[in-house]
Amino acid sequence: MSELLWQPTRDQVESSNIYRFMQRINERHDCSHDSYESLYQWSIDQLPEFWEEVWDFCEVRSSNRYREVIDDITRMPGAKWFAGARLNFAENLLRRRDEQTALIFRGEDKIRRTLSYGELYDEVARIAQALKHCGVGVGDRVAGFVPNMPEAVIAMLATTSLGAVWSSCSPDFGIKGVLDRFAQIQPKVLFTADGYYFKGREIDSLERINEIV
Repeated sequence: MSELLWQPTRDQVESSNIYRFMQRINERHDCSHDSYESLYQWSIDQLPEFWEEVWDFCEVRSSNRYREVIDDITRMPGAKWFAGARLNFAENLLRRRDEQTALIFRGEDKIRRTLSYGELYDEVARIAQALKHCGVGVGDRVAGFVPNMPEAVIAMLATTSLGAVWSSCSPDFGIKGVLDRFAQIQPKVLFTADGYYFKGREIDSLERINEIV
């Protein structure tokens, strides 16, 4: 297709995050990038510097900063990235606690739900506290036999906030498929839903859950 369908205005370009990032690179590295293509090429030519700037620009939260960005740029795949860094996945995703929308959910049953960042944080904190009471800690595994819905995201974030490992599968999996996935990790806690919707029909999960447990 040769016809240009849309192009952002100059104001739209200059209000974008990638434009701010490009100006940061120009100022800190004495560059003169004025296009995405130029910045992209610099990211290839100056790979460690580029990813260090991404880390700082995105304000990644970590308890330990990395010792080096990458150990060997000639090994792709196989290179070790951000060696020495220690961070929590959930902490970075939950840094906002305002009323801006974090999740929008639409179920097959026509239900529409939204969660703000503040509401998401509160729900995650509540579930994380419950998991603590169940003895879940760093390195433990937690599993979810749940549909794709806000509760699945909440349970995942609560799990990872404690340093535990989350694994999940859809409730339309058969019993053998679920056991093949979950038995090998031996989860300490299993989140489930009593059913789900498929093509307008309500499907009960409780019988399979009993057999899985």
